[in-house]
Amino acid sequence: MQIRHIAIAGALAVAAATAGAQHPTYTRDVPARLAKRAKVKESTAATMAQRLVPAAHIQALELENEGGKLIYSFDMKTPGKDGIDEVNIDAVTGKQVGKIGHESSASEASEAAAEAKAAKKAKGKGNGGRGGGGR
Repeated sequence: MQIRHIAIAGALAVAAATAGAQHPTYTRDVPARLAKRAKVKESTAATMAQRLVPAAHIQALELENEGGKLIYSFDMKTPGKDGIDEVNIDAVTGKQVGKIGHESSASEASEAAAEAKAAKKAKGKGNGGRGGGGR
């Protein structure tokens, strides 16, 4: 009987640890310098985004300054639907910002290519135009 109680207690401990250790399953771009300014928790904003597009799952999240506001920008993917829906939640007030926007797969790919190009250009400027030697 005592072994049974120990086994049950162990199973409950594992279940509790697993429940507390759940991590987002989506891509995150949350700079620490911006996260410090957020008043709304990421998990709260994610729950709001999920409620706004209930058939979708969160594919990606970006915390960014946009239009003078600090926002959580969620890319929501609905099975069987082309592209993504973008849901923006104000990271200070917790309110939805604007309307839910839709990006087709083509426009999403174009945006990703433009962002990659801009990131590569910014990285090139980061070394002051010098090569890798340093002397």
